[in-house]
Amino acid sequence: MASSSRGQFTTRLGFILAAAGSAVGLGNIWGFPTNTAENGGGAFLLIYLAMVVLIAFPMLVAELTIGRYGQSNPIGTLKKIWNGKPVIAIILGVIAMIAASLILSFYSVLAGWLAGHAIAPVLELVSLDSAAKWLVTETLARNMFLTALFSLMTIYVVQRGVADGIEKWSTRLMPVLFILFFVMIAYIFTQDGAVKGLKMYLIPDFSHISPKLIIDAMGQAFFSLSLGVGTMMVYGSYLKKDANIPKTAGQVAAIDTGVALTAGLLILPAMTVAQHNGVQIFNDSGELLSSGALVFSVLPNMFETMGTAGLFLAAMFFVLMVIAALTSSISMLEVPVSCAQEELNSDRSIATWVIGGAIMLLSFVICANTGTLIDLVALVSTVYMQPLLGAAWAIVLGWVWHRNGVLKELQQGNPEIENGLFWKIWPWYVRFVCPIAIFAIFALPFV
Repeated sequence: MASSSRGQFTTRLGFILAAAGSAVGLGNIWGFPTNTAENGGGAFLLIYLAMVVLIAFPMLVAELTIGRYGQSNPIGTLKKIWNGKPVIAIILGVIAMIAASLILSFYSVLAGWLAGHAIAPVLELVSLDSAAKWLVTETLARNMFLTALFSLMTIYVVQRGVADGIEKWSTRLMPVLFILFFVMIAYIFTQDGAVKGLKMYLIPDFSHISPKLIIDAMGQAFFSLSLGVGTMMVYGSYLKKDANIPKTAGQVAAIDTGVALTAGLLILPAMTVAQHNGVQIFNDSGELLSSGALVFSVLPNMFETMGTAGLFLAAMFFVLMVIAALTSSISMLEVPVSCAQEELNSDRSIATWVIGGAIMLLSFVICANTGTLIDLVALVSTVYMQPLLGAAWAIVLGWVWHRNGVLKELQQGNPEIENGLFWKIWPWYVRFVCPIAIFAIFALPFV
């Protein structure tokens, strides 16, 4: 399908905020701080930053370049690059769609819980205590209601298209997210116990470094930047041809990493403030409580110790989490929707409701088995499928797509790129270093 008949981001800022919104999600605001707390504080932080710079950023440039060249969904784009081998292109595109759908299926459940915790303090303020309690007490009915609520929000935005849906809502929601962040951080640092959390965050404990930590850090970097599952490939396909892709990718990666680092400044001090207020954050064996317990038990308990002000802060915190989740979920749903729209000539609205509804049903299955399925689906899709698909895209760009074709695509937004240091290093780096590094990291536990 020609680019003229497809949606496009209308402004460069709109694309940056949408792509950053896709990248900025629960992986940053929930996953990164709790991974940091569980893995030696600053030690995990340093490894994570290394993974972002050495693997995630080069791969982000690769995905955006592949996507803009193809001007299509992942299947259509890969078929265009892999001329003569459409079966391989279709298989990889379908796997990316499955991975994005799996992530969205468990993501919607978690985001629904967050929505419940955002609404509950408001209900408490107007004395609807029983309704507030229902929203924060885990039951199958509550899980399914909140999952459906969040899923419908995602479907609503995606079915409206690129400019009127994804771009418009990303440019509205991302500034709100940043404002909420800084208000929350400023308040937390007025509380006793916050400095202890800051030290935990910034001072490395290198005894925690292990193959598992390195794999977790790589998975976190891929999950955080929405790599591997085709979201950035699809967003790249909506990017105008005059955009400087390496510069734009750098800005997206910088915003995403900045939000992750900022989230650490909020969550870890909040944990130690909670501990100072008598809330348990470690179990009997001295280990940090699970990330779920931290977000849904520790922080709400801390807010409760603050009286009425705590209700306002709780609502702000969980609204922040829901916004971050929504800007990511719309990018994940866009992957299978764009494939259905362009490969099957489906109406966008119908495709969004059918696919979004199917993923919602999968989320309901997870709701009924939260104890086992959430962790399993998250592990398979984010820790394994995302990096391995990322390696596949590196191979496609480095070995399948002709080098001159890559250069020609990049030159449309930066005519002088061939003479710079980036072009002298990046193609070879993606061709050799990125896939080898990804596979080597997976092999670490077996060495």
